[in-house]
Amino acid sequence: MELKQKGASAALGSIKQFMVSLKWTTAADFDLAAAYKRKDGTTGLVYFGELGDLNSFPFMQLSGDEGVGDQGGDNEETMRVMKIDDMDLIWILCWDYGAVQEGKPARFKGSDVVVSLTDDTGTNHEVSLDTGDMGNVCLVATIDNTSAMGANFINTSKAGTLKGLSNLDQLMGIVQG
Repeated sequence: MELKQKGASAALGSIKQFMVSLKWTTAADFDLAAAYKRKDGTTGLVYFGELGDLNSFPFMQLSGDEGVGDQGGDNEETMRVMKIDDMDLIWILCWDYGAVQEGKPARFKGSDVVVSLTDDTGTNHEVSLDTGDMGNVCLVATIDNTSAMGANFINTSKAGTLKGLSNLDQLMGIVQG
């Protein structure tokens, strides 16, 4: 199911685990990341510098870093999430590494970046990256696990601009701003 419009959502119900994929062929170094907020209010980040862990908290792990040096081709980064019981929110982010380093607009426009979530039942949900000319960081989607009815996957499509990325607070400013 493609979530084409900002705000479109899909009920994930009581899923146990899922995988998020970022795919692109454009010659750019895009990066997949996930910021999260635990039920106790603490926050964290899984990204190319801190790949995470499937066997202990945060129970999510990034596959690695693709497209380094602006290489085109069949680039894909995946993040497996094994458990979301302790999470309220997971924010799926994508950024253009080179653009973030220089504080320039990203190359999202005209790229073929797609983020997909596949749950443990095999159901697939896709969000195409569409921020126009704005920002170099995109909050692509949110997994909202605050409802007693189960988690929801929401097309958030929100852009922000960073110059350098040195701490989680910078990203949280985009996520919560």
